[in-house]
Amino acid sequence: MTDFDALAPEYDRLRPAGAGWKALADRTLAELRGATRLLDAGCGTGRLAVLAAERGGRVWGVDASADMLAQARARPGAARVGWRQARVEQLPFRDGWFDAVVAHLVLHLVQDRPAALAELARVLGTDGRLVVGTFAPEHFRDFFLNGYFPSIPAIDGARFPRPAALTAELGQAGFADVRVERVDQDVSTPATDVLARVRGRYISTLHLLDEAEYAAGLARLERDVADGLGSFEYTLRWALVTARRG
Repeated sequence: MTDFDALAPEYDRLRPAGAGWKALADRTLAELRGATRLLDAGCGTGRLAVLAAERGGRVWGVDASADMLAQARARPGAARVGWRQARVEQLPFRDGWFDAVVAHLVLHLVQDRPAALAELARVLGTDGRLVVGTFAPEHFRDFFLNGYFPSIPAIDGARFPRPAALTAELGQAGFADVRVERVDQDVSTPATDVLARVRGRYISTLHLLDEAEYAAGLARLERDVADGLGSFEYTLRWALVTARRG
């Protein structure tokens, strides 16, 4: 299990908010336009919660990591957001309090996904809207670091919910009108930046690798960069899953 407290100080540096993040955030918030009380479940360092608060309405951010929340509270504009430390499976809010919830790259990290979805349904009012940001299965099959770390597809394929399975689970939790939208983003990243991110284990998957595999892949990447590798061209293959509380 990834220790997000340890990752918190370097999290935003290793995962900068570029144009792709902004485009996905805009798309997510467009689905929730008009919400007056929004919950960012698994808010991390608070980037999306603060952006949502800047656009109006009341916003709360919840995360299980105290150190991630410390980073969130230090973010410019953080005073607009109510921050709470809690697991998604045990949210500290009364029934039906929110009319919108976003859960971006969090459901693969929860210990009990059915319980987490039940909690999201509980805190949403009738007809409240949910947007889940996750990756499509093809993302892991084609991930640009697979050549360095061949266990990534198996690890992430097992822990990320497939959109079809998530659709069924949402229905069981009381959601209706579930819709899956694919969003593909082409990315070009300097190889030196990729190397810095891999050294910092910028995605939780790198913490789940066998240490020998991680060391071997990192050494190969370091050699490739030293030999003049300029950049990585790859595609982020998102799945945005939207639903309505029945």
